[in-house]
Amino acid sequence: MLTLANPLGLLALLGIPAVLAIHFLQRKAIELPVSTLFLLERTQRDAASGRRLERVIPSIPLWMQLLAVLLLAWFLAEPRFQKSGSVQRIAIVLDSSASMGVFKNEAITRLAAELPGFQGPASTVELTMIESLPSKPRLYAGSSVKELKAVLEKWQPLDGLTDPTQALRLARSLVSREGTVIYLTDTPAASLPFEAKLIAVGDPVENVGFTGVTFATEEGTLVWRALVRNYSKTAVDRTWSIQTSNGGTEPRPLHLDAGALVTLQAAFPTDAKNVRLVLSPDRFPLDDTLPLVVPMPKSLALFTATSPSFADLTTKLLRALDAAIPTNDAASADLSITSYDPLDPVLPPGNSIIFVEDSTHTGAYLKGGIVAEPHPLLDNLNWQSLLVRETIELNRLPSDTIILWQDKRPLIFLREMPATEKQPATRQLCFNFDLRLSNASNQPAFIVLLHRFAESIREAKVAPASVNLETGQPIKITSAPNLPLQISATDLAGKPLPSPASTTQAPATPCFLTIRQNETALLDAAVFFADTREADFSACGKSEPTAAANSSSIERHTKPDPLWRVWILLLLAALLVSWKFNTSKLATA
Repeated sequence: MLTLANPLGLLALLGIPAVLAIHFLQRKAIELPVSTLFLLERTQRDAASGRRLERVIPSIPLWMQLLAVLLLAWFLAEPRFQKSGSVQRIAIVLDSSASMGVFKNEAITRLAAELPGFQGPASTVELTMIESLPSKPRLYAGSSVKELKAVLEKWQPLDGLTDPTQALRLARSLVSREGTVIYLTDTPAASLPFEAKLIAVGDPVENVGFTGVTFATEEGTLVWRALVRNYSKTAVDRTWSIQTSNGGTEPRPLHLDAGALVTLQAAFPTDAKNVRLVLSPDRFPLDDTLPLVVPMPKSLALFTATSPSFADLTTKLLRALDAAIPTNDAASADLSITSYDPLDPVLPPGNSIIFVEDSTHTGAYLKGGIVAEPHPLLDNLNWQSLLVRETIELNRLPSDTIILWQDKRPLIFLREMPATEKQPATRQLCFNFDLRLSNASNQPAFIVLLHRFAESIREAKVAPASVNLETGQPIKITSAPNLPLQISATDLAGKPLPSPASTTQAPATPCFLTIRQNETALLDAAVFFADTREADFSACGKSEPTAAANSSSIERHTKPDPLWRVWILLLLAALLVSWKFNTSKLATA
């Protein structure tokens, strides 16, 4: 394989028409036979007035000059020949965000067209292909462009917006400094780290899709409200319908202005399976369908002690919690609100919220600064306006975690008891002051703390739940120990899908999901796509073709013409021969 290190050297070939023009314009002598020399002057005048343009006269100087021009152009172009066994390493980082699915065919075509240029003069190429999420396995490693295209045909980009920096770093380490790193994406970038080359294949396509859903109960009827967004810069018309396993509604017209956000709402279909809201299709299908299930959190049985001090607190807590059920059975309750009796200083078993109840006297307000320890239950809560009077204190254990202090007195601490053979693990939130002798019930931080603690108890409960999840969202599920989980999924039409690999994260595509343990359904979920960043194609575009081969690549994979000294000697010889013949001709004349 021949490569020219300096293609501009071929401009020397312009000397060929120049040489021909010189010889073409050269006048030919006119031969006139004469008998006497007095006619010589007359003959010269006739020759001077003859034609200036004549056919090219083949001669040794002409051929030598043309040969010299060819040799000079060859030498200036710096021809180099391919080294045997030279290898060009190329690492391709694929933008694995979901928007790339729209341009997958364009990406395959563009990459196949540009890869030979990136290979340059190397005899072979080593290809490595990874995704922009470096935690994912390598897609391809080999030397066949055909096999790489086959892998790309099966590739499904479904991730959210990702930063390719770490993947580009990994790609650079795989090909070393001499290799080439390519980032294949749908959005142009001003610059890329690690000397990566950009191939952008996107277009600002029009898209309309669902962005989320909420539920509310109105007059005893469950109502869903779904948001639909037009991401394009022009008004569009679509249709939408409700589809279930039993049928569906007729498509209804939907008009959206440029960039508009519209709310659709209706009553949730009763006794229906595979409920989904469907928009008329466009090029990005992931957000055109919104699967739904009736949201049903785990129930939380709440027991309150008979003390009237907690009646108002229980009402507020029940109002703040979803699916909270009051109960009069402390043994079956998931969470109890009770007080500490100094005459019986044994704290109740089970998950509890415990307050001091001091009826002996009323102390002065505690003094000193209030300090909150770093803890998830107290994140972003302000306790500086809390007023607490001096009362008796709860008995604390060395294992208790104090989360709120006033000066040196613990105000709130958390007690966690591990599971035993007779009793499951329990958590108790202990307030080391009398609620009646403080303004805690009027503090927003107080109600938020109780809500967070109650939700932590609900999260730890093994019970069925029904939720609507976004694709890729973490799944919080609590199961009985030492028993396996069975996970199954169906597509939006209700057909079984291969079992998802993870029980802790929602699948990357919309579907209906069920997680069971011992044939008991712990979770029923509808998984929908709602990533507005990936649904917005306004910033997508194409990049210009990349000039792949550079001087360092050419020098690394090729060797110079081994006969370059011969060509220089021939060039000098041609010039000498041309000069010699021209000199001899002038001497003869």
